[in-house]
Amino acid sequence: MSAESTDDPVFRLHRGGKMAVASTVPLTSRDDLSLAYTPGVARVCEAIAADPALVDDYTWVSHTVAVVTDGSAVLGLGNIGPRAAMPVMEGKAVLFKQFGGVDAVPICLDTQDIDGIIDTVTALAPSFGGINLEDISAPRCFEIERRLDEALSIPVFHDDQHGTAIVVLAALRNAATLLERKLTDLRVVVSGAGAAGIAVSKMLIAGGVNPAEVLLVDSRGILHSDRPDLAAPAAVAKAEMAALTNPHRRAGGITEALSGADVLIGVSGGEIPEPAVAAMAPGAIVFALANPTPEVHPDVASRHAALVATGRSDFPNQINNVLAFPGVFRGALDARATRITEGMKVAAADAIAGVVADNLHPDAFVPSALDPRVAPAVAAAVAEAARRDGVARA
Repeated sequence: MSAESTDDPVFRLHRGGKMAVASTVPLTSRDDLSLAYTPGVARVCEAIAADPALVDDYTWVSHTVAVVTDGSAVLGLGNIGPRAAMPVMEGKAVLFKQFGGVDAVPICLDTQDIDGIIDTVTALAPSFGGINLEDISAPRCFEIERRLDEALSIPVFHDDQHGTAIVVLAALRNAATLLERKLTDLRVVVSGAGAAGIAVSKMLIAGGVNPAEVLLVDSRGILHSDRPDLAAPAAVAKAEMAALTNPHRRAGGITEALSGADVLIGVSGGEIPEPAVAAMAPGAIVFALANPTPEVHPDVASRHAALVATGRSDFPNQINNVLAFPGVFRGALDARATRITEGMKVAAADAIAGVVADNLHPDAFVPSALDPRVAPAVAAAVAEAARRDGVARA
């Protein structure tokens, strides 16, 4: 390690890692040992063997999730591998604990093979009450999540997709309310058609946006069902979105898509030129979420848009996944849900929006990531939705 790294406060904070395992029971006497371990523990093992559902009552499973990555799409760093991904997964785990009271274990897999990941996570699943997939590249992440969701009877949640989507829907609900608009009346452009872009689009449609008024734009232009490249096997998810949105088969790039649009949601990392933003409809909404460099700088976006949000903590209205995933898993675990439904995600978005709904302001229509009201509100809404959707076991 260089001297510069040694003196760096970031490196100092990370030395030895950011988390540890702690006992929740006393171990100071022979009686303690006989209860926590042998011989007493055998009785609990026998009870669970007779009724596997008791694992939720007598182990950590009911409050613990696995944070799983293959290191293929870590933050904005790309495919840096499982070892380099560990500091991020540790960070995710401590956020789970701090904001949701959920214990989380980082699991960084030394494989990027779809079947290998699915087999490994399936084999590990009995140790956990939920699986949080993290920083797995598209389009593999879609199949991995789908197959794990089908194979397991515990919640599986790819935060890069759904966490972002939940918070975007919450923010757009409040932004529309602030501008006295309805979601059904908004024309939305999503810049980026990867994991986050597709999930955001689906979530907005589930939340009330008209799918005919949604345009997704990737590096080759607007998605539409006549694009020949969408017939490729790797483009299945994009092809599905092209069939769901843009019925008029509008073509072109981001400039053509934004002309007259009400909302821009950037999850691409690419730069969007100012003239394209200027061509949006009056009273526009811009969520430029790429980190660390937004697709449109907030100062530029504010020249042309009524409301602006970013993914950064140094500007107002940060759209941060920490507003979603701790409460989503807390609620799912509390309900002992077998999966996470669209209804649970929409409920989470409504709860996030509701935290600040009575005090909306152009610089505060998204709750702070540190607002202690958020996770409990999300957890309660998600648990209720799980019971309503018939996936709760408690």
